[in-house]
Amino acid sequence: MKNTFMTLGIDRKLVGILNENGIVEPTSIQLQTIPLLLEGRDVIAQAQTGTGKTLAFVLPIMERIDTTKDFVQALIITPTRELALQITQEAKKLAPAKDMNILAAYGGQDVEKQIHKLKGDIHMVIGTPGRLLDHLRRGTIDFRQLKILVLDEADQMLHMGFLQEVKEIIEQTSKERQTMCFSATIPEEIQSIAAKHMKKPARIRVHSKNITLDEIKQIVIETTDRGKQEALLQAINEYNPFIAMIFCRTKRRAKALNEALQSGGYNSDELHGDLSQAKRERVIKALREAKIQFLVATDVAARGLDIEGITHVFNYDIPQDSESYIHRIGRTGRAGETGMAVTFATPKDQNALNIIEKQIKMKLPRQKTLKERILQDETLGDTSKKPSRRGRDEFKGNRKGKESTFKNHKDTRKSATKESDFKKDKDTRKSADKNSKRDGGYKSSKEKHTSRDGKNRSFSKKDSPGKFSNKNNRKR
Repeated sequence: MKNTFMTLGIDRKLVGILNENGIVEPTSIQLQTIPLLLEGRDVIAQAQTGTGKTLAFVLPIMERIDTTKDFVQALIITPTRELALQITQEAKKLAPAKDMNILAAYGGQDVEKQIHKLKGDIHMVIGTPGRLLDHLRRGTIDFRQLKILVLDEADQMLHMGFLQEVKEIIEQTSKERQTMCFSATIPEEIQSIAAKHMKKPARIRVHSKNITLDEIKQIVIETTDRGKQEALLQAINEYNPFIAMIFCRTKRRAKALNEALQSGGYNSDELHGDLSQAKRERVIKALREAKIQFLVATDVAARGLDIEGITHVFNYDIPQDSESYIHRIGRTGRAGETGMAVTFATPKDQNALNIIEKQIKMKLPRQKTLKERILQDETLGDTSKKPSRRGRDEFKGNRKGKESTFKNHKDTRKSATKESDFKKDKDTRKSADKNSKRDGGYKSSKEKHTSRDGKNRSFSKKDSPGKFSNKNNRKR
């Protein structure tokens, strides 16, 4: 018999809402966890992001909560505001089937409004450790009758330093509760929490051929610190993403890179901890609606984001460890879709990259930047022939693709979608081809690469995407 949500024990009304939202068949993690959770078992579930973990615990909660009782019966702890908001949105879609009241409790919102809502009959709370502890210390929330506790993205709460706060929250919940732990990885510290606070938990792991998602093509582009920004822009033009996330190590680097992209005509925005909660929510909403094409983000801000349509992830700065790498690339290739992850590695990143590869048990294929590959092709080719135009043709084709893919965003990246730009410069490019052959480089009238004195590259608002300028180039 075919597995459906109803055969798993989910109420017909809930299944109806799922079907209305295009969810018909349960995923592997849902098939394995839902029956156990409906029985009241404690569960530790290990699965990659994008495998349907949220519904794996939200649906059993919906079935097990008694909405005739007016106290908090379920608590979901998440590492970030964005993930708390995301889970809340999913849960509220299902709530009408059970007349359930749900509250999201995270920082950046008016605490007094949350306190006012908590005076009503709230059945489920979804929140971050800091704000939950704030309510506990104020005495505005009570978990002593809690029936279900969920730790979502548990490994990331550990990485972000929330382990002690999580322990403190757990200590103030009912000892008779059911506990669920969902995580992409299960470090020793998480296993320690499980041993102390869970009752003979069932351990579930959704296997894939590799530790990282099989649906994601992963490559490493070798570059330098100075050439990294140019390498990113060349990769964007080469792979032509529908929506892409670009990860930076720090807030300052994310902000600087977003400004560079915008000045180059790219439709981008940034997401990091320095933004107000209102701004962060606006950015995420715009990304969901495909109103922006590139999101430059830090690890913390992007934890657990589930955005449909993300085709590419660019690791502009290499992740600090394999767990961060898994979470980053998990923004694409979600729910069975394919995706691509590109990591930019400088010589000083090689040790960190080797460690990541060892931990994920996979050797990531290396390649040179697009510019270097074009130069290599020209060097290896017949010198009597005209220099290769493949790189420019690829850029040209990608720009055409963007014109049709983003027809609703005609006001963005205009220079990247105007075929006339290329026709007008036809004669100039032919001349540049001759120069390229003579100088051994890839140059055009619209492109000026790093000067021989090695000065940093800058972007001009006049330049179309993928075209670069260097204000410090010597005049010839």
